[in-house]
Amino acid sequence: MMKTLKNLLILAVVFTTMQASAQTDKETTARLVNAKTLKFNATSAQPLAVADLNAVLSKMPGGLGGGGSIQLSGSSYDLKIDKDSVEAYLPYFGRAYTANLDPNDSGIKFKSKNFTYKSEQKKKGSWLITIKPKDTKDAQELSLTIGANGYAFLNVTSNNRQSISYMGYISDPADKK
Repeated sequence: MMKTLKNLLILAVVFTTMQASAQTDKETTARLVNAKTLKFNATSAQPLAVADLNAVLSKMPGGLGGGGSIQLSGSSYDLKIDKDSVEAYLPYFGRAYTANLDPNDSGIKFKSKNFTYKSEQKKKGSWLITIKPKDTKDAQELSLTIGANGYAFLNVTSNNRQSISYMGYISDPADKK
């Protein structure tokens, strides 16, 4: 029991250290936002339909239900923003209002070349970026709130699905980590 507790504590410290290394400093965050070139790396998802999701997960072997937050570790789900394009590769958990005919196209996946980009600096060095793609079938608006240290919160509003939010951090897309 004590050995298991010690191993869990060591794992928690390792994950905390890895997460802390992902953050950026204030200057890097401001540079990426002002350059309109950044990458949002999703680490967890918070679906709007938490009650529905918990009902499904609780029936799965192992009883995974509860919490409302889904960890996305081990996968590289992201939103890449460049001056002339926005590209999303994010999972989706929640309720869709229309059926998708392609079972391989169930996440939030798109590349847009026609979009509006608005950024405004908030108190304490945080930023709010609003992106409205005009050439995608589903994503209506992406709201990215970025803290001065690079941690971020992304909310995706869709035409055909319930909204979903993601937590993560931003990085320079030029860094190949």
